[in-house]
Amino acid sequence: MNKSLHNNIRNIYLLGFFNSFMVINPVFVPLLQGHDLSMNQVLQTQALFALTIALFEVPSGYIADIWGRRRAILLGAVFFAIGFLFLLLADSFVDFLIYEVILGLGFSLVSGADLALLFDTEVYLQEQGAEGSTATSKSLSRLISIEAAASGIAGIMASLLLLWSLDAVVVAQAVIGLMPLLLALMLVEVPKPTIEVNHRGNARSILELLVFGKPVVLWTAFAIAAFGLLAVYVFWIYQKYWEFQGVPIEWNGYIWAAFALTVSVSANYASALEQRLGTHRVLLLIGTLPLFGLLGMALGAGWIGVMFGFALQVARGLSMSLFYEALNRRVPGTFRATVNSLVSLAVRAIFIGTGPLLGYALDRYGVTSTLLILLAVFAPLLAVVLLPLIARIRKEEASENRQVVPAS
Repeated sequence: MNKSLHNNIRNIYLLGFFNSFMVINPVFVPLLQGHDLSMNQVLQTQALFALTIALFEVPSGYIADIWGRRRAILLGAVFFAIGFLFLLLADSFVDFLIYEVILGLGFSLVSGADLALLFDTEVYLQEQGAEGSTATSKSLSRLISIEAAASGIAGIMASLLLLWSLDAVVVAQAVIGLMPLLLALMLVEVPKPTIEVNHRGNARSILELLVFGKPVVLWTAFAIAAFGLLAVYVFWIYQKYWEFQGVPIEWNGYIWAAFALTVSVSANYASALEQRLGTHRVLLLIGTLPLFGLLGMALGAGWIGVMFGFALQVARGLSMSLFYEALNRRVPGTFRATVNSLVSLAVRAIFIGTGPLLGYALDRYGVTSTLLILLAVFAPLLAVVLLPLIARIRKEEASENRQVVPAS
């Protein structure tokens, strides 16, 4: 059993790699605009993607907790495969809306379940005293690093495929989209106590954990949501921004790869940086870097502006690694996938209403003004989230120190 679970870790890493190997991402905006979609319509497709996830994220996370992580991931992989095959035929605004619904169903099933299964596997192996098991913080950081590396390699591949055509990128994505399905079939469910199927009682337990449990859990969830929302916004601005700065489309993939490498390295060294600087200083750094990046992108010209985007990627890598590890470490395994899904739901729910507004701002006011608007919104928002989190972490640490009884 332990051997199978060790393979589980490897397969989850590979699953994360291929789920993130999205050659379509660096050129998705030009692809849709090539089918006569405006930026407002592009962001409408993403709002529908977010709506689909908002409707199914928490139910799918709960399904993963009750029905099993492996089954949820497997079903999600089926939707991914169908969605990328459908993209081969998409040719209109309605077609792209259908594509986003299919992809949203897949994402809602996999999101949270993969992190929960990885965390469960590592905890089980540690409890069994298995050789080669690693700390959960390292496993989560490694997964984030692998996913970022996959995104980077996909970016380079996208730029190379553009030497042929944009259609070649779409075909490649359809083929790559089959790999997660094969890997999901090889996953193994972790043995765990059977959760009592009392839906009302389980919902009450999750609510009590988030609202009345450790305050750090709630504020960490807020932090993940805030940084996740910013990441989604800039994700859809980048390609338009590069075009605005005169960057040839063939360079999109290479910049994407460099950004992904930055996220990968940042996530990989997040734990070491936290130990060196301390949690409080790292959190302040994470909060400052995105604001510095947005301001530099708004005021910078040409490649100088593009370079400021790296500050956002460093913050993304650090925040994803540290925040998700902190959250999953404090959440019981029986509800881990559900809580992860709730956090993702918060991001998607906000994006449903604000995504099209972002597209409207890009069409009406341009890239520079839109970046300054984001800066004006997120400067106070990140402060409101991070400062209480820092205070509650200090309080939690002080409480834990008081509970330590010196050996007599």
